[in-house]
Amino acid sequence: MIVEAFIPARLASTRLHAKPLADIGGKPMIQWVYERAQAASLVSRVTVATDDVLIKDAVLAFGGRAVMTSATHRSGTDRIAEAAANSDAQVIVNVQGDEPLIEPDVIDAAIRPLIEDPALDISTLKTRIELEEEFLDPHAVKVVTNSEGFALYFSRSPIPNHKAFGDPFAEVKPYKHIGLYVYRREFLLKFSSLEPSRLEGIEKLEQLRALENGYRIKVVESEFSAISVDTAEDLEKVRNIIRHM
Repeated sequence: MIVEAFIPARLASTRLHAKPLADIGGKPMIQWVYERAQAASLVSRVTVATDDVLIKDAVLAFGGRAVMTSATHRSGTDRIAEAAANSDAQVIVNVQGDEPLIEPDVIDAAIRPLIEDPALDISTLKTRIELEEEFLDPHAVKVVTNSEGFALYFSRSPIPNHKAFGDPFAEVKPYKHIGLYVYRREFLLKFSSLEPSRLEGIEKLEQLRALENGYRIKVVESEFSAISVDTAEDLEKVRNIIRHM
């Protein structure tokens, strides 16, 4: 089975311009993500899907693969769907381009369910939330799952809502969604062609489009806690971590 990891990357960003090219320890951030994805044992190859020639040139400069995609895509999922349309891979991994500390084993953990169960079309990850402050943070997307590990709902609100019933936070055991997705190629192409759904528009979470259209999302638990680079402060935090690795 061919598994191709795509990293969507664009130069424009509302909070940190040109962040895929931001220097971290002498390498652009996109190279850190690329090399981590490449180190995953279940990944056959890695490709950066971008709309900017500067990013493509940076990837080619360190020996990576890159393809150009349209500048009009509304999401990274749509960008990799365009690139995946020309891929011979059966399984497509969407690796976020702003997580330079993603662990290869975590990528493998998300891929494994689709290899083991041919009935699955999409999988993703979750990790325990230990701090109530993060539980209440709308930037941290929460997920609840059923007894078989399939997603019931994703939200920016605290779910389950412990305060409504006076439950202590420690007994709620909430989970944060890690935004790494694995798709069957055919499903990804179908998913990207669907119209944005009502709940997706409310929550600004495109995975809700799959749930609203009746598709199951397998959610794998991990101890990994992602650090996304969205701001200059995030970038300095990651630089400091890598400096001391």
